[in-house]
Amino acid sequence: MEAGQLMTALDRLEKIVADGLCLGCGLCSAVAGPDALSFARDETGEPRPFAGPALDDAVMDLVYDICPGFNLEGLPHALADAAAHNDLVWGPHMRLFRAHAGDPHQRHVAATGGALTALACQILESGEVGMVAHVRAAADPPHFGEATISRTPQEVVAAAGSRYGPTAALADIGALLDGGVPFALIAKPCDLNALRRLAHRDPRVNRLVHYWLAPVCGGYMPDAGFRQFAARMGHDPDDVTGVRYRGHGCPGPTRIEHADGSATEHHYLDVWGEDDSQWVLPFRCKVCADGIGEAADIAAADNWDGGAPTREGAKTDPGSNAVIIRTATGDELAKAALASGRLVAEHDLSADDLSRMQPHHVKKKLSGLARSRGMERAGSLAPRLFNMRAEALDAALSEEARKAEEDGAARRTRQRRG
Repeated sequence: MEAGQLMTALDRLEKIVADGLCLGCGLCSAVAGPDALSFARDETGEPRPFAGPALDDAVMDLVYDICPGFNLEGLPHALADAAAHNDLVWGPHMRLFRAHAGDPHQRHVAATGGALTALACQILESGEVGMVAHVRAAADPPHFGEATISRTPQEVVAAAGSRYGPTAALADIGALLDGGVPFALIAKPCDLNALRRLAHRDPRVNRLVHYWLAPVCGGYMPDAGFRQFAARMGHDPDDVTGVRYRGHGCPGPTRIEHADGSATEHHYLDVWGEDDSQWVLPFRCKVCADGIGEAADIAAADNWDGGAPTREGAKTDPGSNAVIIRTATGDELAKAALASGRLVAEHDLSADDLSRMQPHHVKKKLSGLARSRGMERAGSLAPRLFNMRAEALDAALSEEARKAEEDGAARRTRQRRG
């Protein structure tokens, strides 16, 4: 019998948070409704679900089945099997190539090379769907992101850029599904994992979500982490009125705006560290086995050798993306964007190229199952991996590496629980 079956519904909800697995995506509240689960910031500043009077075991059975904190699902088998290639690490794909937005302004203001922005504009201009669900910078607090809907390319571009802060990207998904209008979705890989899980229970998901797009993700910065790094860079976190994490170049400067109307720009590497060593991550992001967008039709990544920009390159790089086309739907969309000039292809890439550009994701993919075993051994909920070659990836590790990853995850799980 699972531990969850021995606990109350409230206990089961609290365990997700206590085990460090809640990502603040908002899906649980969106599908259960506010009478069962409300959604707000907790005492640490993080967006979290809170129990309502209608919370019961049936609601928590649903949550335990779809929560992306411990349910990661890739493409449905039919879509994965139809892909032309299936790499052990990078998964099913039709094509890998380097590209950038054809519009110079979009390429400049976007987080990397503007590929996702260009694809979103292409989708809207095609008229196949009337809206794109994605995220933009939040007004309050300004270092967060928030779910938004764009119906024009202009609205898409206005929301361009990375959001490294907490973002409840799925907070409105219930209303979108109830609305019955087809849409495209651009969200983090874990958000797409969650919707692939929900699709087993709600057929509206596959009927209404016509395009699934994702950035390749290294994790987000919790509220406390942002406040630490803002203070380290000489800013009063409570005086910050606007944050641009990157963009206006690749990756471009990190811009902090203040209540008096002034703004300060910092070199990206001074803020995040030469190897992202100063970037604070939630526990769940550290053990993520799908930062590469396995559930997406198209995923777009940074493409710096070694996984990070050089100090000089960060000032001069005009920006381009490593684009992973996973499905036939994604392939048709990319071809249309290339034909219209919305997207410009530079050259093809190989899976080895991606591994060189994203070495940290290679390690996360290989160690995913071992880390889940370690977390379970320490008494925690742990990520369950569906349609992700988990056993084959685990087998590719040496026995010594598997043991080290499992032991390390168990140790870190115990440490974070005190």
